[in-house]
Amino acid sequence: MSDDTLPLDFTAAQNISAMPGSSADPAVDEVAEWLDERSAAALIGVSIRQAIDEVLDGQRTGRYDIDDLEKTEKTYLGTKVEIIIRSAFGLQRGQRMDYLIADHEVDSKFTIGSNWTIPKEAAGHICLLTRADDHRSLFSAGLLRIDGGILNAGENRDGKRSLSAAGRSAVRWIVRDGRLPENVLMSLTEEDRAAIFSAPGNQASGQLRTNELFRRVQRKVINRNTVVTVAKQDDSPKRVRDARKFLGPEGISFLGTSSLIRVSPRTLGWKPRTRERGSPRRSLKWRPPANG
Repeated sequence: MSDDTLPLDFTAAQNISAMPGSSADPAVDEVAEWLDERSAAALIGVSIRQAIDEVLDGQRTGRYDIDDLEKTEKTYLGTKVEIIIRSAFGLQRGQRMDYLIADHEVDSKFTIGSNWTIPKEAAGHICLLTRADDHRSLFSAGLLRIDGGILNAGENRDGKRSLSAAGRSAVRWIVRDGRLPENVLMSLTEEDRAAIFSAPGNQASGQLRTNELFRRVQRKVINRNTVVTVAKQDDSPKRVRDARKFLGPEGISFLGTSSLIRVSPRTLGWKPRTRERGSPRRSLKWRPPANG
């Protein structure tokens, strides 16, 4: 299992505003400042995106919707977020908790719901609380020191308790309802997804699905994970190169980082990341800079 993180997607920080201010807990403030100095709002969003994509494992399963995960996979997703955030920030493990941040023990808690379940061993410690709504492309992250006064009385069968309303209101947010890097396939209509995935799962159909993806998704970045989920093949990047040949006669140009792509994205004012592809129409209007 790889802990490598994707290149930083600082466009994920669009529409994200860090929550200023201080808490009544100096240690929480120190952890928040440490994270803020390292562009945590963007980096956590990218880490959550990678964790979701890796657990979905689209290249092997064709899955793109978090609702299709098994219960055990949804549980593991929290561990995956923990691992990738640790790698992304270069964090050490704490002696008792998941991370050591600014010399403070910090536990990682992730949810795809509206609340977190807190184990007894986290009592007295700071938690990095993260959550994601992949259907709406939103994520949040915040810090909170756990004590019994901010937890609901009831326990689940694992002895965990959820945050009370007072607990949720006490969170020091790093980012609240920030923009999660988009799940391209989830953003499409049912009609478009059905058209893309309608071909059977053989090699030739992998190319047909890739062609249909770029035919239907226009004027937006299509990342590598989207392509491999659609093509479901080891040589999925080749499907992109071949799609360029098939779709060129239809007036579709590809912009990206590949040397095979003739049109420079930067001439259109777009800076794609590695492993991203875009498919704007050739009819895209563009006016050269005044000095060029």
